[in-house]
Formats: sequence, C-alpha cells, structure tokens
Amino acid sequence: MEGALTAITKASPWADLIELRVDYLKDPNLALLVNDRPKPFIVTNRRKEEGGRYHGDEKMRWGILKKAIELDVDYIDVEMRSKRSSIEALMAYRRANHKKTRFILSFHEFQWTPSQKELRNVCDRMSRWEADMAKVVTFARSWEDNLNVLSLISYARERGQKIVAFCMGEKGKMSRIFAPFLGAAWTYASLSHDRASAPGQMTVQKMRDLWERLR
Repeated sequence: MEGALTAITKASPWADLIELRVDYLKDPNLALLVNDRPKPFIVTNRRKEEGGRYHGDEKMRWGILKKAIELDVDYIDVEMRSKRSSIEALMAYRRANHKKTRFILSFHEFQWTPSQKELRNVCDRMSRWEADMAKVVTFARSWEDNLNVLSLISYARERGQKIVAFCMGEKGKMSRIFAPFLGAAWTYASLSHDRASAPGQMTVQKMRDLWERLR
C-alpha cells in the first residue's frame, strides 16, 4: 500500500489518467487509494490467465471491482473473456446505484495478433455488450500486425465506440506511440522500466519526448 501511494504521487505530474493494478497489491485498501485521487483512475484486477497476478477466488475479485464502483472510480477494466453473466451483473449494479463509473471491456492476446476480421468481430461484440470503452491489445509478431490493430480505431469510432487499441512487444511499440494520433482514447506508459506491466511498454517520459518530436 505504501509503495502504491508513493507511485500515485510520482505519476500524478506526468499522467492524465492513472491505472491502479489491484492484482499487484497485497491486502489493498481501495478507499485509501482512490479517495482524494489527484487524477482520474482506472481500477483493474487482472486475473493470471489475462496477464495479471490475481490468484484468489473469482467472487472476491469481482467484489473488489464492485467496491470500486461504490467508490465512484472513473473506470473499471473488465476482461471480455470473463463470464458474461458476471459482467452484466456488475453493469446492473452500477445502474441500480446510479453510479458514474465507466466500463472498459478489454481483450488481450499475448502470443499473436488475430486477423483484421477477427478483431472487428471483437469490437462488434464489445459494442453489443454496451461497453463504455473498448480495449483491444495484441502481441505484434510483425510490423504489419500494428496496422491491423490501429485500423480498429477508425472502425470503432465510425460506429460511435470509444476505443484503446495497440500492440505489445518490441515490434508493437510504434502502435503505442501513434494510437492517440489516430483517435484512440489514450495509451499506456509506465513510471520506469522496472514498473512496466506489459512487454514493449515505454516509460511516460520516453513517450512524452517522442510525442514532442513528432509534433
């Protein structure tokens, strides 16, 4: 908890939005972390199968996300491969309690990048599930994989769907840089190299330096 609070303080001058990875924390006190937050927050409790560190009971994992809604966090990130009934129950809880927390429905593929047709099908399903934000992240094995994923941004926006889309891995770095220029809602960066939460993630300082050069 102490380390998380320190990281939030360090991230605030750099970030427009801070992702709180609850699955990295031991005995998290969510209220202490999000109350009086300096920037908008995304609360994520990623299970091991989706690249996270959460190993516990699924009911408890969903309970933390429910608590985040109670605390009116700005966003929660829910994996698309989760049980649809669990996702719908959480959305129903938000509506019943008149909370403003927005849902990011996320799809991660850590080994490769599916075809453009498959990726568009993922986006279409996210829209049908009434996600406030779609997040599609795949692993780039080739430079062309970046193009498949970045093309989703205009595809989603034409359908009124807000989206975050980029590739992981060394060859995916370019998509992390260019996604916001193409209309993605945001991209992700780490405070330092040793705090990266996914392969190919750059530091926020590096990302900002690159953007300044492009401008």
